[in-house]
Amino acid sequence: MTNIFFTKDEYRARWRKVEDEMKRRGYDVAVIWAKGSGAYERYGDVLWMTNYYSAHSGQEADNELWRARSFSAVVMQIGKTPALHMDEPLEPRDFISTRRVKWHMNPIEGVAEDLKQRKVRGKVALVGTDFFPCKYMAELQKRRPGLEFVPADDLVASVRQVKSPAELDIFREAGQTASKAMNAMMKDLIAGKSEAEAAGSGAKACIKGGGIPYLLRVAHGKGTELFNFSRNNLTGFEDSVPRKGDLVRGWLMGPMHYGYGYLDPGRTAVCGGKPTRKQRQLIEACAGIVNGVIEKIRPGVSAHELAREGDRLYEAAGGGKVSDQASLQWPLYGHVNDFHFENPMYGLKTAKKTDRLHENMVCSSEAFLTWEGVGAAGFEQNMIIKKEGVEILTTSPMIWH
Repeated sequence: MTNIFFTKDEYRARWRKVEDEMKRRGYDVAVIWAKGSGAYERYGDVLWMTNYYSAHSGQEADNELWRARSFSAVVMQIGKTPALHMDEPLEPRDFISTRRVKWHMNPIEGVAEDLKQRKVRGKVALVGTDFFPCKYMAELQKRRPGLEFVPADDLVASVRQVKSPAELDIFREAGQTASKAMNAMMKDLIAGKSEAEAAGSGAKACIKGGGIPYLLRVAHGKGTELFNFSRNNLTGFEDSVPRKGDLVRGWLMGPMHYGYGYLDPGRTAVCGGKPTRKQRQLIEACAGIVNGVIEKIRPGVSAHELAREGDRLYEAAGGGKVSDQASLQWPLYGHVNDFHFENPMYGLKTAKKTDRLHENMVCSSEAFLTWEGVGAAGFEQNMIIKKEGVEILTTSPMIWH
C-alpha cells in the first residue's frame, strides 16, 4: 500500500466522529481491532481510520517469536491522536493517516502496554468481538487486569456508513470498475464461454481498475440445474460451458477501488441472447422486484418498509412457490455497502424496526426469483442514497436481450 486517497483533514474528521460517538456512549477509551489477509476480512474500521491494512496471511502459528499475525488495532482516547498498533514494519509511513504508529511481533502485548502507559481505568470500548479470537481476548485481559472491556462492535460503523463527498467519489470510481467487470463476465457467458473464462474476464477488468475480486459467483443451466448460487462453492465457478438457451448468472463482490468501495452487483441473462417467453418473463420479473425496491429508497426509509415492499413485489412476481439456494439463504432485498455488505439488511428478520437508511449511504437492492420448470434469476444493484431518489453506481445493463 503506497497511496493515500483521502486528505489528512478527512481522517481527522473521521476521528472526531468516532470521539463524538464515544462520548455519547460514555467511553473515554476504545480499542478498535482489525484483521486482514483473508477471504472474509474485518479490516474496515482500521483502514477507514488510518489507511492501514495487514498483509500477513494470518496462518502463521503463534510461537515464541510472534503472535496474532494479521491483527492490528487503533487505540482511541478522547482528545488524543489515535495510536495505530500494526503487526509489520512498514516504511515510509506517509500513507498512514496518524503519526502515532508502532509495530509489534505481538500486537496484543503492544496494545496492552499502550493502555498501561495511559493509566486507563474502568470501562474500555472493544470493537471487534465478533472476530477477535478468545485466546487473544484472554491474553489482553490477563495483561491488563482490572479493565472492563465492553463489546462495542458498531462503534465505528455507526459513524462511517454515511459517506463524505470524497468517499462518495471513491464509490463512483468503484462503480465504474464493477460495471466494466460485470459487463465482461456477462458478455462471455452470453457468448457461450466457460464459467472460468467469464470469471477470468471479470477478474481482469476488476484488477485493472484497482479492484480486488473477493468472490466471483457464476452459474448456468435450466430449471433445477440453477438451484445452487454457483456450481463450485470453493471457487465460485467451474470450467463447464453454458449451452445456448441456458440461463446464465454472474455475481461480483469485492472492494473495487484499492481496498475501498465494496460493491456486489449481480445479473442474469440467457446464453445466446435469445430467451424463451418464460425465461424473458422470469428475468424481467426478478429485475422488476429490484427496481421496485429502489423506487422506495430515500433518506429516512426504514429497512422494514423496504422489506415489506420487497415481499409484496416478490409475491406478485410468483415468488415463494419454489426456491433456490440464494433465495433461501438471503430472504432480504438489499443492504448497506461499505467495507462489505453490512447492516441494516432489509428483511423483516434481518433488521430492527428502528433501522433506517440515510442520505449519502451506499446501499443495494437485490432479489432472487425461481419459477418451476423455468429456472432461477437474480439481480443486484448498488447505489448512493440522495435527497431525492438514488444515484446508480453499477450501470451494467439489467436486461441483456
